[in-house]
Amino acid sequence: MIGRIVLSVLLALAPALPAQAASRIKDIATLQSSRDNQLIGYGLVIGLQGSGDGLRNSPFTEQSMRAMLENLGIATEGGRVRATNVAAVIVTANLPPFVQSGARIDVSVSSLGDASSLAGGTLVMTPLKAADGQIYAVAQGPVIVSGFQAQGQAEQLTQGVPTGGRVPNGAIVEREVPGGIGDLRQLVLQLRNPDFSTVVRITDAINDFTQARYGKRVAAEQDARTVNISRPDGVSTARFFAELENIPVQADSPAKVVVDERSGTIVIGQDVKINRVAISHGALTVRITEMPKVVQPAPFSKGETAVEPFTAIEANRPDSKVAILDGPDLQTLVAGLNRLGVKPDGIIAILQGIKSAGALQAELVIQ
Repeated sequence: MIGRIVLSVLLALAPALPAQAASRIKDIATLQSSRDNQLIGYGLVIGLQGSGDGLRNSPFTEQSMRAMLENLGIATEGGRVRATNVAAVIVTANLPPFVQSGARIDVSVSSLGDASSLAGGTLVMTPLKAADGQIYAVAQGPVIVSGFQAQGQAEQLTQGVPTGGRVPNGAIVEREVPGGIGDLRQLVLQLRNPDFSTVVRITDAINDFTQARYGKRVAAEQDARTVNISRPDGVSTARFFAELENIPVQADSPAKVVVDERSGTIVIGQDVKINRVAISHGALTVRITEMPKVVQPAPFSKGETAVEPFTAIEANRPDSKVAILDGPDLQTLVAGLNRLGVKPDGIIAILQGIKSAGALQAELVIQ
């Protein structure tokens, strides 16, 4: 029934979908200089209501507490720390491109020890480093946790992930990332989904625009992912790219079928085609029934009553159908699969069989 509903919805939507919709260059490609940088740091979350790390199981938490207190001028030698309102965490963040010193970014906080929840905690000042080992931001602030945990003597309820949270605008950028577009003469566009046809279309669209506006062709394709652009004179890099990124281009993509066997999700691309094939689908059902018979002896024979085994075996294929499937376009393909009336797991098996037969003119991706 689920397979019929999913395919019926696809069939209903297929005629309304346009053949190909034009996308802006900014939606299908990115400027090579404008990339994020990943940051990571180790810190402490304090103020927890008894849900922090067990210091016996997480010795690094106690070491971090002692080091933090010593930096604040508080001696902690000679005694064992028994606080349960502190948790060691890993803090991660993405440093956006062109960010300046003093800007704020969001950070994610994840428990490193055996803390049961970070709800109500506050992240203490945590330096965030990049791959080069330099500190680019410092994070601090209250941790927002969406999950929760409730526990009684005989039952425990957990919803969401209480050991992870976020600190919105919790990090202040301390160091700018070297580089940027500035006055670059050469720009490099990189496609999010590599495709030679899309690269050529982007190159032609940019050249048509610059030929009409600046009197020269400035773009050249390099490979399936890269377009090289020369900035003309008399315009800044930022203004020039702002003019280019809104140019509409029809993005192309290879035919692909994506199958997730765990959830039964099937995504069929618009350009997927199937050669004419005949398909038989139906589950084999074998029924074994034990019906022992009681045999009575003949009158006056002095025999004994006996039980004779009797087994009935029946094999059939209910709902077995043979259909001819021919999918020159997405609508016909969905209609043909829908006529078979199979569930998603059956559709997955059919697609795998069609691929093995060489009739599926698309890439089959199984996740």
